This record gives sequence, structure tokens and C-alpha cells, in this order.
Amino acid sequence: MNPATIASSGSTGAGDRTGVPRRLVASLAATQTVGYGVLYYAFSALLGPMSRDLGISTATAAGALTIAVLVSGLMSILVGRWLDARGGHALMTTGSLLGVAGIAGWSQVHSVAQLYGVFVLIGIASAMVLYEPAFAVVVAVTAPQSRANALLGITLVAGFASSIFIPLTGRLDETYGWRATLLVLALILAVITVPLHAVALRRTAPRAVDAPGNQPSSSPRRALRDPGFWLLAAAFVLHSAALAVIAVHLVLYLTTLGHRPGQAATMAGLLGLLSVTGRVVATASARWLPMATTTAAILVLQGFAIALLPFSGRTIGGAITCLVLFGLGFGVASIATPAILLDRYGATGYATIAGTLATPTLVARAAAPLGGAVLAATIGYRSLILAVAAACTAGGVLLALTPGSRSAASFNSPGSPSDQPDR
Repeated sequence: MNPATIASSGSTGAGDRTGVPRRLVASLAATQTVGYGVLYYAFSALLGPMSRDLGISTATAAGALTIAVLVSGLMSILVGRWLDARGGHALMTTGSLLGVAGIAGWSQVHSVAQLYGVFVLIGIASAMVLYEPAFAVVVAVTAPQSRANALLGITLVAGFASSIFIPLTGRLDETYGWRATLLVLALILAVITVPLHAVALRRTAPRAVDAPGNQPSSSPRRALRDPGFWLLAAAFVLHSAALAVIAVHLVLYLTTLGHRPGQAATMAGLLGLLSVTGRVVATASARWLPMATTTAAILVLQGFAIALLPFSGRTIGGAITCLVLFGLGFGVASIATPAILLDRYGATGYATIAGTLATPTLVARAAAPLGGAVLAATIGYRSLILAVAAACTAGGVLLALTPGSRSAASFNSPGSPSDQPDR
């Protein structure tokens, strides 16, 4: 039996009639919301005040997030192998503690060297606690027919991370300053994520192995020989880079269009609200269309929407319209990636395959904020936003060109139909 076919409701909390471990899903939904909100999205609201206080340029400050995401990407394959072998309990609990230390340390930096050093720690923590390890845990303990609902449940809640934490961080900064704000965020991270990971993930380690000849180490090699894997990688690299630019620079760009900082942060928070809708649409559409096809259409819509922002974003109504349409695809990759990978390659070695795909994707996310800052300083924010639109559109086209899962059947483990999720 493959460990991914185990629906261990007795060890991960009560499950519903479809075998979804509800307590585990609820716990991970909470920790992913807080984890992304504190470790990633808060940065955009603090970029301006932190840069001014430290006396450094926005591009230099953005380099800190670049380092964190780069470190996270470089760790993805190692983290995936750990998860396939040992599960997520120790890994995610330790990562939460490192995240708390990193955010608290960030509040005390006074130089670029200190800032970058702290973000190395934040990058390590992010690799250990965010979507990739959380999804691997769900895949390992949830029945194949229940994975889509479990993953959707987590991402629906976590989709509100930006909507909650960008405005919250902005308001806290306006009231208490950016250093005190970070201490508050570190406390929130400690109180919510550490105990939930320590308790809810206690019995989520894989407890069974595949049939002989279908060892997890073979599945990643099959994925790397699949041309469709590289089309997926290229599409998600472009999309990840585009979203990273928007996540970090949107608040600043909206202020250049004439909106107040607090108002800009609130409008940026709309992206998280609409990302929930996009995830629901993508998951529901999978009953009739391949996930790659649905996701491709959403990415093209994103490109169109963000291309309109430089022309209609000076009014509140125009900016909100653009952000509403763009937000539909803001979090779609998080639900599409595991669905597409499970459909193409099955659950054997899922964490390692996902980590392999995450490496170039996260490297792109790491480079994009700094590259965006340099481009904005060189060619202006308007051209930068149009480049983001082109990246989203190109990513959608590449996904549309990706062969369907049936054409990749030869890359799936033979004799393991239970590895394929119900569609």
C-alpha cells in the first residue's frame, strides 16, 4: 500500500465520510494563513518604512526577501526528500520556531548585513512550514479521492493571508512603527503555528512503502524525463515571478498612482479575497476540464487585468476592478500545482517531485522582487506592470501547450491506479 492511500483519521483527527482528516486540514489551514501572512506578505507593507528608517534604497531592502525565497527554493528538494521519508511533524514544528526567531530578529536589525542574515533564517523557516510541506503531509495521509477537497480547504482559508496581514501590518506600522509591528507578528506566529504543528502533525509520518519496483526515488526521475514537466516548470516560473513582483511592489505602485499608503495596502489585500474565488473555480472546473487548461485561462485573464492597471488605476474604482480580475489567479497555482502533479505522476515520491518543481519556481520568485525594483528604477513602474502582464499571459500559453495527463501515462508508476486522484 502506498502511504498516500492511508486515510489515517484516527491519527490525524476526525475525518468526514470521504476520509478527509478534518482536524489536520483545519490546523494546516490556520498555520498556512499565519505563516504566509507573517513570513511573506507582511514584507510588502513594511518595505517603505523599513527602507527609510535604515537609510537604504527600496531595491536593497527588497534584496532581503530575494535571499529568503532563494534559500527556500534551494532547500525544496532536500525538504521534499525528508517529507517522503519521515513526514512533517519535526520538520514543520522546528520550522515554526525558526520563523519566530527570524521575525523577532528582523525587528532588531540596523544594517543591511544584519537584515540579509535574518532573512536567510526566514528563508529556511519558509521552506519548512509553507505550502510545499503542508501539501506533502496531506497527500501522505489522505485518501486519493479526498485530496482535492483537503487541499482546497487549506488554500481557501490561507487565501485570506494577504487580505488579513497586508492591511493589518500596514495599520500596525502606522500606529506603532515597523519594529514593534514585527514583534507583534512574531508573537502571533509563535502562539498559532508552533503548538498546532507540534500537536496536529504528531502521527503524519509515512508508515507504508510502495510495492517492489515502485520506490519513491524512481518517480522523480520519470518526471524529469517528461517534456510536459518542463513546460509546467516554465509556466509556473513565469507566473511565480509575476506574482512576486505584484506582492512586493503593488502597494508602492498604487501610491505612485496617487493613493494613500493605508488605502493602497487595503486595496492590495483584495488579492487574497479574490484568490479564494479563483481556487474554487479551478477546483470545480476540474470535473469537466483538465486543471492545466483551467489554470491557463485564468493566467491569461490575469495578464489582461494587470495590463489595464497603469491606464485605469488612478481612480479607486478602476484600481479595484483591475485587482479583482487579477486576484482570481493570485493563488490558483497553489491549488493547481499539486493537482497537476498528482494527476501526471501519482503520489509516489510526491514531495520530492513537488520540491523539484518548486526549486526553479522559488528561485524566480526570489529574483523577481529585486529585479522588479531595478526595472522600476530604470524604466518606470508602468513598464514593469506591463512586463508582469506579459509574463502571466506567456505562462498561460505554456500551460495550454502542456500535454494532458494521459499522454504522460508512461511516466506514472505501473500497477498503481490508487495513486491517481478521482477527477
